[in-house]
Amino acid sequence: MRKIPVKTASAEYPVYVGFGLFPLLTRRIALKSGRRVFVLTSPEIWALWGKRFLAAFPRGAQPTTLFLPAGEPYKRLAQVERLAGEMAAAGADRSGLLIAFGGGIVGDLGGFLAAIYMRGIEYVQAPTTLLAQVDSSVGGKTGVNLAAGKNLIGSFHHPLAVFADIDVLQTLPERELRAGLYESVKAGIIRDAALFRFMERNAEAILRREPAALERVIAASIRMKAEVVGIDERESGLRMILNFGHTLGHAIEAATGYRRLLHGEAIAWGMLAALRIARKRGTVSAGEAERMERTIAAYGPTPEFRASVDRLMAAAGRDKKNRAGSRRFVLPRGIGDAVVVEDVTDAEMEDTTRAILATARL
Repeated sequence: MRKIPVKTASAEYPVYVGFGLFPLLTRRIALKSGRRVFVLTSPEIWALWGKRFLAAFPRGAQPTTLFLPAGEPYKRLAQVERLAGEMAAAGADRSGLLIAFGGGIVGDLGGFLAAIYMRGIEYVQAPTTLLAQVDSSVGGKTGVNLAAGKNLIGSFHHPLAVFADIDVLQTLPERELRAGLYESVKAGIIRDAALFRFMERNAEAILRREPAALERVIAASIRMKAEVVGIDERESGLRMILNFGHTLGHAIEAATGYRRLLHGEAIAWGMLAALRIARKRGTVSAGEAERMERTIAAYGPTPEFRASVDRLMAAAGRDKKNRAGSRRFVLPRGIGDAVVVEDVTDAEMEDTTRAILATARL
């Protein structure tokens, strides 16, 4: 087991990475006398892992289970209100503890629910997808979607701890695994050249889920994010680089109704778009850009999709990363190095969008 510390201006907590972490979770969280513990999960995850998860709890301290249907369409305020009502009916007070046991949607919505229930209760992240383990469970961002865009309502609310149990990835569908690996490729491109080289050279072993290879990727991805979040907790500067691929990626998700692509798949298309702009601007060499593109492709195939240029441009214009009318875009300067720019023009954006659609169209 690896223990990776996250230290920010407002919080400090551990991220545990390893195998068979369910018993550790119950030992490390304070099961105070009389404290109500709630587990938020999806029916699919609970069917696979619910018995083993509950077996880690003492007989007299079994948690109350809350269910969130799978999928981005359910990452909405209506579900938050429903779940808060269920917690209130079950007697949850300010001493309550919420465990988000699921993928990124469960973690994001669960963290937001914990942030606002009685003005804030403690919670734990127990991510069950690779994408959630390497990215969304760490850093304190929580939120839900609006029809206008992704994660437009949310808050910063750090967990007490994160438990990234690699065992649960055994039942992860192949497509979900690849979607998470795109986020780790992103981590390598923007800040960790060693991680990028490892993923570039070991794609077959990683995709076979060889334990040592997978653990190395997960731990390195988390360390990179923990370092960035420790420097810039509230995304006022450096943390913006974590949005590499997200400007067009979020627009693709919104334009396709959050139904066609998984989050990591949309980000892969977004990274390819950013690389195209970086190539044209000369911020990255052709050779390094080709290596990045090949490595993204190695963890594919990325599903195709259909959308209009106008719809993608409009969705990108509503992105929450934009400031005072400026479109913020993360561009690579080299392997392990990225920069945030605010001068990507409509013409550059439209050209890149057309190029991506020509490649991605069904």
